[in-house]
Amino acid sequence: MPADFVFTDEHDALRQNLRAFLSKRSDEKAVRAAMVTERGFDPDVWKQLATELGLAGLVIPEEHGGAGFGAVELFIAMEEMGRALLCAPFLGTSVFAAQALLTCADAVTQKELLPKIASGAALVSVAHAEPNGRWDLAGIGLRAKGSGPNATLDGEKTLVLDGHGADVLLVVARTDAGLELLRVNANAPGLTRTAIPPLDLTRKLARVTFKATPAARISSGDQSANFQRVLAFTCAALAAEQVGGAQKCLEMATDYAKSRLQFGRPIGSYQAIKHKCAEMLVSVEMAKSAATNALFIAAANESDFVEAAALAKAYCSEAYFHAAADNIQIHGGMGFTWEAAPHLYFKRAKASELLFGDAAHHREELAKHVGL
Repeated sequence: MPADFVFTDEHDALRQNLRAFLSKRSDEKAVRAAMVTERGFDPDVWKQLATELGLAGLVIPEEHGGAGFGAVELFIAMEEMGRALLCAPFLGTSVFAAQALLTCADAVTQKELLPKIASGAALVSVAHAEPNGRWDLAGIGLRAKGSGPNATLDGEKTLVLDGHGADVLLVVARTDAGLELLRVNANAPGLTRTAIPPLDLTRKLARVTFKATPAARISSGDQSANFQRVLAFTCAALAAEQVGGAQKCLEMATDYAKSRLQFGRPIGSYQAIKHKCAEMLVSVEMAKSAATNALFIAAANESDFVEAAALAKAYCSEAYFHAAADNIQIHGGMGFTWEAAPHLYFKRAKASELLFGDAAHHREELAKHVGL
């Protein structure tokens, strides 16, 4: 671990300010209200995050209207958002789409779209996964037809983050040059977007169908290596969010174990509950180390970032799921009820575990990268 692997006073201030904001605007009542809406988030809260806190453009350079921060600040933001179960298009637009534009798109498109993302004026979604169930680049089969700056698309993308309400879609498709990034506007002919009934109501996904849909090429040459790094960055950010959710599950479980009485004593005084809470703590702390490691490596632009991101996503996925499941068990029968909060974290944990590939997928990717 490098000597500068620490959080500064400025980082602590960012965490405190964001936690204070989310405690007011993303409490359980607000989450339940937002998750049942069609878009899946409160536009007023998203506007505040963008304009007052500058979070929509957190990792967008200042030249494009963003805050100009990096991966370390993103770790803090994602951890706090995961802890609060924030319903917002942050992961899909401010992380995935912004990184795809910064890494793969031409300067003209960056100049147009990045300021809109940073200001909260536009939602941009990346469409790369397909119905074959694969998350790796080899699973991308959609082919762009035509030459020159314009192309047409015929096919389907699925599990697109906030895709049903996005203003612009960034579509990853194959061409003679390799993998390229194409832009499809929301009103494009032949474009059909359908919300997918989710397990996790707090994060909306969509299926997108193209039928001779016009698209504009916004990248040059094969973007496979660049997009692989974009995927890794997004997975590392998601791992940080999983850490925040797992930490909250641990806090909920221990607080309940201290207050719930059984046979005249707190259930936390019984050995079985003590052991379960202790195991949760160890798992959460190790997950935090894995996610922190990945994003600090991203900030340092070190060569092993893709491997670190795969390791973080694999471990944090399992840690969050087990923490959410144990939280329900410690709550007992109450933990399964709709009125109690544990099930919201359990569903987010399971959906996040599968999003961008489960632990087995990322261990396989890690093995490939290290030559096993």
